[in-house]
Amino acid sequence: MYCWIAGLLFVSLGTAADWRQFRGPNAGGVTEETAIPLEFGAAKNVVWKTAVPPGHSSPVVTVDRIFLTGAEGDKLYTLSLDRGTGRILWRREAPRPRKQEIERPANGPASASPVTDGKNVYSFFQDFGLLAYGPDGNELWRMPLGPFNNPFGHGSSPVLSGSTLLMACDQDTGSFLLAVDKDTGKVLWRKERPHAQRGYATPVLYQPPGGATQVVLAGSYRLSGYDLRTGSEIWWIRRLPWQVKPTPVIAADVVYFVTMSAESNPGEQEIVPPFADALRDLDKNKDGKLSKDEIVDQRVKARFEEYLDLDNSGFLEERDWQQLQERRQGESALRAYKLGGKGDITDSGFLWKNAKSLPNVPSPLIYRDVLYTLKEGGVFKSYDSKSGEIGKQGRLQGALGAYYMSPLAARGRILAISEDGKAAVLRAGAQWEVLQVNDLGDGCKATPALVDGRMYVRTTNFLFCFRASE
Repeated sequence: MYCWIAGLLFVSLGTAADWRQFRGPNAGGVTEETAIPLEFGAAKNVVWKTAVPPGHSSPVVTVDRIFLTGAEGDKLYTLSLDRGTGRILWRREAPRPRKQEIERPANGPASASPVTDGKNVYSFFQDFGLLAYGPDGNELWRMPLGPFNNPFGHGSSPVLSGSTLLMACDQDTGSFLLAVDKDTGKVLWRKERPHAQRGYATPVLYQPPGGATQVVLAGSYRLSGYDLRTGSEIWWIRRLPWQVKPTPVIAADVVYFVTMSAESNPGEQEIVPPFADALRDLDKNKDGKLSKDEIVDQRVKARFEEYLDLDNSGFLEERDWQQLQERRQGESALRAYKLGGKGDITDSGFLWKNAKSLPNVPSPLIYRDVLYTLKEGGVFKSYDSKSGEIGKQGRLQGALGAYYMSPLAARGRILAISEDGKAAVLRAGAQWEVLQVNDLGDGCKATPALVDGRMYVRTTNFLFCFRASE
């Protein structure tokens, strides 16, 4: 039996008839219950299509419903659609007490995918917080959160483990991981993450053999494993770059994760002196902090306001400096680590890494013992999951654009959809092969859902249902 099956069984978030969270069971993007069709498009293999408000969130699916979030004008919505017909059953407007300005057009106010327990749905909006709705759209509870200090907007999605709802809120100041009772909205615990800055990864779950469930979260400078019951940090891996977008994947007690930052290429790491030494050498007015005028390193000065003065105080203080120290040690790489340890496992759990041609946003995919990555420009790579040895690297001809969705695998095929709506279907394997490239006729940043003979694809303007069996 393939090891990836063992790695997914313990975190099953539903049945073959549903797809309850971002990228399906444990954000792994893998199913064998439904095929990926070879040919589909705006007028091909369509069961139905429904106009929906714009948004980057992915559809989540229950036995008879589809839940989705969107933004229309200044309004934020959670929508429920009939799975069989695509008819919108209800839409509920979220409060919007603020409107965060997002510096990069690649993101938007409805990027976090909702999560469902098969009956109720839970949504997160960066301009409000968490909302819970019953199957008929009745509000169960709400939890205002923020405002958030994340200039590029939010990206992490809520996930469920039993009755516990988990939400990662990484930002330049005040990052935290939150656990909430899904039925009452009561806070179970809140774990502050002082090391973390802006981050976009969704939490995933790990069940150690004979142990309690852990929450695994990638963020600035470290990947951490937390006790699901208490929020205590059990283990961590250091030397990650400062800004992490892809979500890790777990299979057979191994975690695979990729981090990419243009300033964290291998060989560019350096030791930044302690803050006390910097004050001694640079703090001319002896006020215990550093102004931009007191900085002599031109690289630090050039990024003073945008990336280093985290609380926008006009000075670099001790926390800002500590983050700079961590940042200069970060290294971009695709990594594999053996799980099961405690404390710092940066060295003890290390298996392999590869630092060439790394993706920025799409999460890795592990399927039938082969690991895959998808990079901007349609660069697709396969790796031996045990050794990290590259199987094949090439471009998805006909689909060479930018990528924000994360690839999916099912029944021997892999799906990758570019931002401009070119959908490549591949034969899975170390020597993968492009079988077909389809045109959706609309842009796409969301990751589809594969459920019970159907494929649900959210584009810029529509939600499509395609036949997934030929």
